[in-house]
Amino acid sequence: MRSMSTLARVAGAALSLSATAALPTALHAQADTRPVVVVFEFNNNSIGKDRADYDGVQKGVQDLLITDLAGNSQYRLVDRSHLNQVLQEQNLSKGGAIDPQTAVRIGKILGAQYAVTGGFMSDGKGGAVMTCYTIDMETTQDQNPQKIYGKTDDVLGLIGKLSTAINGQMKFSAKAPGRMGDASGVTHQSNAKAAPATSAAAVQSGAPATEGKVELYARPLPKGMPKVSLDMATAKLYTKGLDAMDDKDNSKAIAFFKQVHEKAKDFTPATQKLEELGVKVAD
Repeated sequence: MRSMSTLARVAGAALSLSATAALPTALHAQADTRPVVVVFEFNNNSIGKDRADYDGVQKGVQDLLITDLAGNSQYRLVDRSHLNQVLQEQNLSKGGAIDPQTAVRIGKILGAQYAVTGGFMSDGKGGAVMTCYTIDMETTQDQNPQKIYGKTDDVLGLIGKLSTAINGQMKFSAKAPGRMGDASGVTHQSNAKAAPATSAAAVQSGAPATEGKVELYARPLPKGMPKVSLDMATAKLYTKGLDAMDDKDNSKAIAFFKQVHEKAKDFTPATQKLEELGVKVAD
């Protein structure tokens, strides 16, 4: 019979080999030190008698800016569905505008180092302005104010200009990684076990997205997409689809996204949302 000391040495060697084998995986998980950026809904600052017509596009502007910015590999964008989950947990999903103090608190819960927030304004005559600034989660300072001019019949053009300004002029410096849930003792219930992303195979097969699964980071849109114009009315339909998805009303979401697709067949985000909901879009 082997002595206890021999068994202990064998067990110790096995544990050492196991720890060594796990080390590359642990290092790989910690290797991504790119800054994490969260984009909040943009406020409607429009003026004139038609102001209320633009109350329904805040979420659409936010979603489209996130997916546009996600094409920059220098940082990671918090996925809108993940942000929405945290807002719901904090009873803020229906609360309207997010003030800077709340933005910092939510950003820290998400493990973000920076936030982007702002607003858009229609002048009632076809002109539009988008403004934004960043918030540093560490210093809580507002930085990098931007102002972009355009037309209300080209929401994507406005968002594209704003995204270019953010990528070209706003500098998101690397910082120590934020830890999810670190916001004055406030914890995020989903941090302990992050849900896996919807698989590409599920999307390709037309299978509906699995309920309850939330992606942490936004994925960039495919490269080489055709240039599309999107007016405010269509952007509002897209936002209604997002609202329905957030409310788990998939049939209503599908109806809205189909309307968007009919108006703008080359608008990839609507096509992707339909495929996530199990609807195969004909080429």
